[in-house]
Amino acid sequence: MSPGHDPDLSLLLVALSDPVPGIRETAAIAIGILRDPRARATLVTVLSDPDPPVRAAAVEALGAIGHSDSRGVLEKALDDPEAVVRAKAGYALASLANTGSSPALEAHADDPAPEVRRAVVTALGRIGTESARAAVRRRLSDPYDRVRREAVLALGRAEGTAEIATVRTFLEDPSRRVRVAAAVVLGRHRDRESVDALLRRLEAPETWEKPAVIIALGRIGAAEAAPALLVAAENPAHWVRVCAIHALGEMRSPEARRVAHAHFADEAWSVRGACALALGEVGSVDDLSALLAALRDPHPWPRRGAIYALGRLGLNEAAPRIREELKDPSAEVRLAAVWALGTLRDDGAREALVRLLHQCRPDGPESGTKEASEGEGLLSSDADSRLFDAAIQALGRLSHGIPDPLIHRALVDARERLSDEELDRSARLPLPEVEVDHSPPTVRLLFETAIPSAGEDDEV
Repeated sequence: MSPGHDPDLSLLLVALSDPVPGIRETAAIAIGILRDPRARATLVTVLSDPDPPVRAAAVEALGAIGHSDSRGVLEKALDDPEAVVRAKAGYALASLANTGSSPALEAHADDPAPEVRRAVVTALGRIGTESARAAVRRRLSDPYDRVRREAVLALGRAEGTAEIATVRTFLEDPSRRVRVAAAVVLGRHRDRESVDALLRRLEAPETWEKPAVIIALGRIGAAEAAPALLVAAENPAHWVRVCAIHALGEMRSPEARRVAHAHFADEAWSVRGACALALGEVGSVDDLSALLAALRDPHPWPRRGAIYALGRLGLNEAAPRIREELKDPSAEVRLAAVWALGTLRDDGAREALVRLLHQCRPDGPESGTKEASEGEGLLSSDADSRLFDAAIQALGRLSHGIPDPLIHRALVDARERLSDEELDRSARLPLPEVEVDHSPPTVRLLFETAIPSAGEDDEV
């Protein structure tokens, strides 16, 4: 919910002084959910509350609000006698990582409580300075695997490959959690030197480790991994089959198309969805009938995958059928349809997309229409804002280079409904639009791209 939109904030602020600790804690948690900066000063006073859970909830709320002025009090909370408060302070400071280095955090990388070390390492990884990385490296030998896991992930956030050789060694860590973290980092950095080690991990009997290893191999795109991935595509565990099919598609293996068609009737809906997405990477117009058939799948995930594939392949002849999916009961399918129609620049969808933009509210599904919020299924509670953002992008693509008064006015009206804070939040775009290595654009940037005159002259 956007700041200033909750008429009951004053009641929550009063509840922070209630004699019952549970009520004070609940009020602080609720304020954190609202993320209203007007509550910041009162929350700071709660940091001296005698009850540790109340102090912890206040620290977490300050982190959720994310105001840079809270940094000093949050660093002081790292000295709280209770580990739960210190851990919450570490995670809260992680949300303020873009404000620079933190000697206080670096010092607490050696906190006696493992949950605090874990939180502090998470924050230091986001700060990313050399002194922060040095503190993270100290925790690579931590006796607790959850701390080592966070240290490996933190090193993986660094730009360049200076830390990658160190991360490779953790593919042999005794803890599965740490090995999985190492595989994730190596895949993110597309580290070809780790292919042999990853293939050895794929041969290990540990099934739960295989997905991260498979995804890493797919991202790296090493052709020598294809035989092992083909074997993984037949694994009894459906989550392993999903990752293998996805990886074969991502690396554009010549075998990916055959495997996708072979598994389109798989009993697991997640596998069928992966097959559709893989065809989006390696398919052609010859796969049109199979993808259209997937739109009749009883589960939304294969329908979603088929729509993304049709858009990726540029199969404009599928546009009329995709338009029908704008009324699908699943918001995830509707989101895919919006993206695909924009990608295909389907002029027949312009009025439907304009209506969708008017119906959606950018601050969550609770404020949207019934049609935009029912049957969400696999989509999280931000369905309405994701549809809103996708509609902006799709309409911008439809009107790109071709002035369209209807689209222009709809976009201008939608932009004027938003506060500066709403415009500056990260856009929630469909998955094909967001690379793991890049931050999503802001909603403001979406509008500036969709409306060439945004911020200048909005007259049509």
